[in-house]
This record gives sequence, structure tokens and C-alpha cells, in this order.
Amino acid sequence: MTHLGGSSKLLRAMNDAAALSHVLERGPLTRGELRDLTGLSKPTISEALRRLTEARLVSVVGYVSAGPGPNAEVYAVNPDAAYAVALSIRDQRDRGTPTVTAAVTDLAGAVRGRLSSTIDFASTDSVAAVADTVDEVCKEAGIARDPVAHVQIAVAGSYDQRSDVLHHMEVPGWERPGLVADLRRQLGVTVGVDNDVNLAAVAERAQGAGRDAESFALLWLGEGGLGLAIDLGGTLLRGARGGAGEIGYMPIGGGDTFTELVNGAAVLQLAAAHGIAAPTAAGTMAAAAARAAEDDPAAREFMATLAGRIALGLSAVVAVLDPPLVVIGGEVGQAGGETLGDAVASALAAATPLLDTAIATSRVHDDAALLGAQEAGRASVRDALLAELSRP
Repeated sequence: MTHLGGSSKLLRAMNDAAALSHVLERGPLTRGELRDLTGLSKPTISEALRRLTEARLVSVVGYVSAGPGPNAEVYAVNPDAAYAVALSIRDQRDRGTPTVTAAVTDLAGAVRGRLSSTIDFASTDSVAAVADTVDEVCKEAGIARDPVAHVQIAVAGSYDQRSDVLHHMEVPGWERPGLVADLRRQLGVTVGVDNDVNLAAVAERAQGAGRDAESFALLWLGEGGLGLAIDLGGTLLRGARGGAGEIGYMPIGGGDTFTELVNGAAVLQLAAAHGIAAPTAAGTMAAAAARAAEDDPAAREFMATLAGRIALGLSAVVAVLDPPLVVIGGEVGQAGGETLGDAVASALAAATPLLDTAIATSRVHDDAALLGAQEAGRASVRDALLAELSRP
């Protein structure tokens, strides 16, 4: 009897998890739709929905006509059942102070609050600063801290999961061994840390140019540097120590690295040599793209030269990975738009004539790393809920 009782509890747990999983992934569903999706009987799915409602994980949000008889109830996830907080920590070299942008996302995926601030990590305890930011963004969202189940952090560096340590960080104090563990203890919830370009690729997969791609590589051309994220069928390639995609360190020849050829400073210098000037690399790129579209010879030459530099590094990526799509993102990359994308495609075709790789410009126009952290945070909360629900 004990074995049968345990099996019965296990089946109930599995049924509840299956029903909640479909509501989380597909949005509001009727009892009949859930029955069709899960293959469960009408009494079984009704009991599962009753338990999920009592647990305040789902609720009735409306009714639809179901022909003769009463209208069918529509069930949706309770957005306030759990929250995730996403943080994007960016090193602003021009300002000298890192910026931290935080957002609270509910279980339904809606952003409930968002704020940005500058923090001098050189004179501030990083753990306390992150905890204070989480508290502040929760106040901004009008929610308590208790329902926050996960904090996801995007950093301009690489995270080694084996050692639980960050590397290649420009923000003071963030490479300290034990920092991530201290964050978990201080916040009292699970904490995820990932490279900002990796998380930008998560956003690109969810709502950008990579949405329908089988796989893609995201080349990030930012004001301060560059990076690469590799999406293989929806799974990110992070490498043995989290360093996959640190393409900026790749030597190009003549003692130069890829970063030195195409970073913001290099773009400004190259543009100035072609008579194009603006306060920022992104502004310069936007001006050059506009002039190139009007067939300005200097602007077109600038684009072709920069595209040739980009193709030097990108050709190695394409030759090794052979991705069906390369997405160009980052502030500088997006500012170049289709003009830069077309120039890179031509330069890449000349550099790797045996391959035909599609080039697209990122369609994510907000803070892509933050949006990716929001997606990853919500996924972690969802997976934890389903795992807990699956246990009898």
C-alpha cells in the first residue's frame, strides 16, 4: 500500500507539473485545451487545476463560449506566484563608473519595475550594492522581497562555473573568489551569472533576429569592446571555463588583437581618417551609414574598410562553426544597420568563398543583456517551480 500511495502521489505531481508547464509556455488555456495537450482525462485535469489553483499558481482569468452548456473557464499562470530580478552591470569606460540596470519580472513575463544607477564598486562593497539594488527595484515594482526566487546577473566578463569565479572583468572587485557565493548567501535565493553577450543572444533568440534560426552566432560590437555568443539550437556554447566567445583576445596578426581592430576607439580613429566624426563610436557609425546610403565615397570606403577588419575575425568563427546566421549586435553594430551588414557580408564572402553565411543586424533595441537576463531569470524560476511540483 505504501508503494501504491507513493505512486499515486508521484502521478499527481507529474500531472500538476504537466498542466502548469503548458500554461507557462502557451499562456491562458481552457480545461479542454489542457486536456488535449496533456492527454489526461477530464477528471484528472480538473483535479490538477484545482490543486494548482489552491496553490495559487494558476487562476481563472476569463470564460469562453463552449457551445451548449456553461462557458469554459480560462486558466492562466498567477503572475505574482514568483518573481525574478535581472541585473545588467556595464563598465562605462567613458564615465569611469559602472552602470547597473535592474528589472523585476513576474512569472508571466511582465516587467513590473526597472531602474538604473551608477555605482562606484571601487569604494563600495559589491555584495551589499547588489542587495541594495535588488531591494530598490522591488520597491520600484511595488512588491515585497520574499516572492523573489532568483536573481540573474549579466556581466562583461566570463563566469567559470567550476570555480564559481568571474574572469576578464573590468569592474573592481568582481573577480574576487567567493563573490558569487557571497551574493547567494546575502540574497538568500539562487543567483545566476552569465556573460552579457551570451544573455544578449538569449534575448536575440527570444525576440530578435535569431528567433527562427536553427543556430546563430552573435557578434557584439560595443562602445567599449566586443564579444561573441554561440547559439546551437537554442543552447549556448559557454566553453570549459565560461570563456567561449571571448573573441576580442584573438590575435589577428602584426601584434594586434581583434579588439584593437574593431573596438569603439578603432572605429573613431578609422572614421576620422575618412572625414567622419561624432562624439561616440555608435554616433559615428550611424553618421557613416547615413552618408554611405547616399553614396558618399568616403563613407562607403570607411564601411568597406571596417567590414574587412570585422571579416578577419569573423571568418575564423565561420570556418570553425559554420553557423547558418551571424547577427551583428551591440551599440556600434546596430548603428551601422543594414549598410554595415551588407558590407560585412561582402567582405566575409571574399574571405571565405566556400561558405555562404547569412548576415543580419540585431533587432533587439533595448538593453539586450538585461532582456536576456530577464528571460533567463524567468526560465530559472519556472524550471524550479516545475521541479518542485514534480516531487511528490
